[in-house]
Amino acid sequence: MSAFEFFFSFYGLLLGLSVAELVGGFARVLHEKQRIRFGWLTPMLALFVAIDIATFWNQAWVIFRGAPFNTFVLLVSLAIAATFYVAASVTFPRVSAEGGDQKIDLDAHFWSHRRLVFGCILAANLIVAVIVIILAQLNPGFAKIAGSVRLWVGVAIFVIGTATAAFAPWRNVAAGALVVVLLYSVWQMGNAAALLLKAGGWAPALGGGG
Repeated sequence: MSAFEFFFSFYGLLLGLSVAELVGGFARVLHEKQRIRFGWLTPMLALFVAIDIATFWNQAWVIFRGAPFNTFVLLVSLAIAATFYVAASVTFPRVSAEGGDQKIDLDAHFWSHRRLVFGCILAANLIVAVIVIILAQLNPGFAKIAGSVRLWVGVAIFVIGTATAAFAPWRNVAAGALVVVLLYSVWQMGNAAALLLKAGGWAPALGGGG
């Protein structure tokens, strides 16, 4: 087992728990849909969190695949993944059958928890940004990555949009910032899909059989 495989068995597990928490929260909401006022803010937030978790899974390959086995690297990955877990665990409200007929408003939940969710997402991204800046001083490959204007423009859009969505005192501004960062995330996924199509997809699996 390589150092990266050992690292990723830990990091991937923790990020996977975040995904499970997010999907589980959505499933619980659907299960109790007769008691839910859905709105659009919390579903948009959930999609944003899900895309960002997937992005971090991809970033693990870019940033950590050359990392040596080191306890500090595991500690950094724990900080990132745990921050995501907190965000994912509060994106949807805790819904249980014992709640009776009490109505739950997802928009109200969003306004009550947006600072925590967006704050956690922002913190995780800032940790990675600091890692890239530090590695850029030590490694020419990372220096090339850190020298990309496009990268830092994207980081600025993400940081400003996420911070605005978290802390803006005006609800229309915060909701607009959510729309901006979600559209930016979807645009990034669209670029990734376009690159995949341009490359011709991937080679079919050979062998096997029924």
